Parts: sequence; structure tokens; C-alpha cells
Amino acid sequence: MAVRESSCLPALVWWTPVFLLAPLVAPTVPPAPAQCPPFGYVCRGTHRFQWVGNLVPEFGISSTKVKILSTPSEFYQVMKTQVKIAKKRIILASLYLGTGPLEQELVDCIEETLHSSGSSDLQVSILLDFTRGSRGTKNSRTMLLPLLRRYPERVRVSLFHTPNLRGLLRMLAPERFNETIGLQHMKVYLFDDNVILSGANLSDSYFTNRQDRYILLQGCSEVADFFSELVGAVGDVSLQLHPDDSTQIEEMMVHPYEGDKSRYCDTARNRVMEVIEMARRKQCDLRSTSFQSRDTDSEIDPPDTWVYPLVQMKPFGIQIDELVTETLLTEAERGDHLHLTTGYFNLTQGYMDLVLGTRANYNILLASPEVNGFYGAKGIAGAIPAAYVHIEHQFYNAVRRLGQDQRVKLREYFRDHWTFHAKGLWLYPAGKDMPCLTLIGSPNFGYRSVHRDLEAQIALVTESPDLQQQLHEEQLHLYNRSTEVTPATFQHQSRYVKLWVKLVTPLIKNFF
Repeated sequence: MAVRESSCLPALVWWTPVFLLAPLVAPTVPPAPAQCPPFGYVCRGTHRFQWVGNLVPEFGISSTKVKILSTPSEFYQVMKTQVKIAKKRIILASLYLGTGPLEQELVDCIEETLHSSGSSDLQVSILLDFTRGSRGTKNSRTMLLPLLRRYPERVRVSLFHTPNLRGLLRMLAPERFNETIGLQHMKVYLFDDNVILSGANLSDSYFTNRQDRYILLQGCSEVADFFSELVGAVGDVSLQLHPDDSTQIEEMMVHPYEGDKSRYCDTARNRVMEVIEMARRKQCDLRSTSFQSRDTDSEIDPPDTWVYPLVQMKPFGIQIDELVTETLLTEAERGDHLHLTTGYFNLTQGYMDLVLGTRANYNILLASPEVNGFYGAKGIAGAIPAAYVHIEHQFYNAVRRLGQDQRVKLREYFRDHWTFHAKGLWLYPAGKDMPCLTLIGSPNFGYRSVHRDLEAQIALVTESPDLQQQLHEEQLHLYNRSTEVTPATFQHQSRYVKLWVKLVTPLIKNFF
């Protein structure tokens, strides 16, 4: 029941009335127009998921450019290495930047690279969430101010502020609680033409003992350009941090919480959709030209892997990731096996209905209470793992009631002294031992991901046996530390849920 990575619930001890009234006080999320694949402009691929290219750009690459990272420490070391060798651009999009020594070391690496003689053209752009990045007196902003003051022409720090946190609600909501209304939640780490897509934030636990997923795309200039433009588009409609720690909007932009909300959302939507549509048409035109000319250099291998960037920004009326995910779940064939994992098990009703009502087999991995970041916490925060247990138990009961327990399995991840934050999906076609598709990025498949936050991930499709083996091993690396959920699971003392938690959870689960 916790806001992902933001631990807001302790504040709710004193703010429960405000919390429960928030849906009435907060501006509602505008309904997004129905989005259907633009079939009049079709990109033709070679695999069963080519329809995704009708919605977003399709980047064909070689599987040799893809590297799966498996541990927090590997993620951190690769990040530092990439920072040190960057020559033209460093782009970091995250929920927040932590304030510990590991985070400071990362910032110092950026400063050293900016200072080196070989990187005079290097530009640094950092996008974080305004509310999470401003929490406390020492925060993401104070960590980055020295960079801004030393390199004001080469460093940009943008702080996204959700348009749904405004007016009376913004005045009343305390720190931590204000993060429940909506966040910048994308995790994109870009260095020249290399991109890391992940669910991990820039914080010490994500560098040490908080398990996540990470994929490195190396030398993929077109993919890097796309994510550079996407992060830049969100940065343009965000507040800009200045060396004196003040913030203001870009010239001619609508203010996210003081300006007209409809105008702001329209501006943001148009800016982001322009990036997506221009890249999609460019990739389609490039493939069409290549196909028609038929004179491609024979020494260049055709792509065996395809990258599809998926964006979900419901506050702006953009719901591409939701559409693609729902279609994947709907079209999964009998005998397909889908491994789905989330650090916060709180599926939307739509996703839940599809899992329970379609033909494929599901193996869902979630965090056991012991690897929830709030396990053992004092006060109301200590009830957060119990709320997730309650949601899990309700879903498990529905699986059994519908007679789906042979097709839908739940597993709980456990690792002593670690927490669990991995999210995504692997699809194994019927009769195959290796996955051909994975989803990896920031979404959690829950209400927040679909309706409140800004999210981005990629659908990666591959025909390469070597890359399929890497993805399979990544899945095993996570699932091998889990146990299957059975009726006996909920008899364990750690699964006890107090009555008041059961009563409150349905009222507030849509904030988490």
C-alpha cells in the first residue's frame, strides 16, 4: 500500500481524513481518448508482435547490442563507467536522487566528466519528480545545486510537478502524502548512444540490496535519440531548477499547478506525442526505403531484435503502455507462459480480469512481506506489508474460486536483508523453453502506473537464441529465490492482517 519508493504512509497517521477525501478534493484525471492502432500507416515486421509498431516507433537492432544486468552493484558500476566515458550527453530520468555517499559519488563522477578536457561538448540533463526531489532539507535538489552553479550552461535539472496536485489539496497535503497524487516515475539512464532502462531509482539501496531489473542497449543511437527527445519533452513542461534553488517554468510554457490545467495537459500531450509520432514515422519510412531499394549492404546483418518504447502518461491522456499491455494479455495464446513480476502487487481491475479470464498460463512473482521495504517499521508504516498481503490474498482466493489455480500461479520473492522492486513480463510462446518478448521499465501494472504517474518501458522482442537465453536466465535469477503461494501461506504469522487494514485498503488502494 506504500507509494513506490516514497514511504508516505507514516504521515497518514495524522492525515487520514484528508487522505480519504482526496478523490473529492483533487482534480480528476481527464479521460483519455480511445487509442487504436493507426492501421492506415502500417510498419511490417517479421514476428507476431509487429502490431506494436503501429503505435510506437519500432527500432530494429542486433541482439549483440543488448546486455542484461542482474544485480544492484552491477547497475551502479555500469552507471559510473558510462558517466566517465560520456562525450556528448548524459541524461538521467528518475523519481529522485538519494542523498547518501553512493549518490554523491555518482554526482562527483558527473562533475569530473564535465571538467575533463575531452568532454567540452558534454551536456547533462536530469529529470526528477518535484515533490519527491524536494522532500526534506537535504534532498535531490541540494545534491545537484553544486553542478548547476559550476556548469549553468551545460547542466539542466527539470522537476516534474503533476498537474493534479493544485489548489486546496496542494496547500493541505504534507510532504510524503503529496507524492500519492502523481509522480514522474520514468527510469531512463542515457550516456551518448547507450541506454539503460530500469525500474531502479538513483538511491543507495538500489545500488546495493534492492533487487530490480536493468537492460543496457549499447550503441543504439536511434533508440538513444528517442529517449533523449522523450525526456526532453517532459523536461520542457516541468519546472526548471536554478542555481539559487528557485524554480520556474520555461518561457511560454503553461504552469503545471498555477496555470490552466487543460491547457497544460494539452501542451504536454502534444509535446510528448510529437516525439512518439515523428520517431514512428521516421522508422517506418527508413524501413520502407530500405525495402524498396533492395541494395542494402550485404555485410550488414538484418536485425534480430526489436525495441518498442511504451509510454503511459494518463494525466496527459496518453495510455499507450496500457493499451499494449492489455493487448498482449488478451492475445496471449493457449499454451503461452507469461511470467509477470511486480514489487507492489496491486493489479488494476482491467489487468486482473484479463489474467483471470484469458487462455495463457501465468506465473506471477511478488514481494513477500519480509522483503517489503516497510517490514518491521514502527507505527502505521508497519501495516503497509499487511495491506499488500490482503490484496494478494483476495486475488489468490479469486483464482481458486474461478478454478484457475492450475493456470495462474503466485510466487513470493524472499532474500534475507534485501528488498524486492523488480517489475516486468517475459512471454514464452507455447511449446518453447525460451522467452521471445519482455517488458522492462518503470510500470508496476497497478493503478498508479496506469492512472497517476508518468511511466516508460520497452517491449523487447528477439529471435536471437543467445538473447532469449539471457532473458530466460534473468527470469530464473529472480524466480529461483521465490516459493509458491498456497493456502498454507496465509496461515503464517507474517500474513496476519488486522481488521482495520482490511477496511481501509479498498478506500485508498488507488493511490498506490
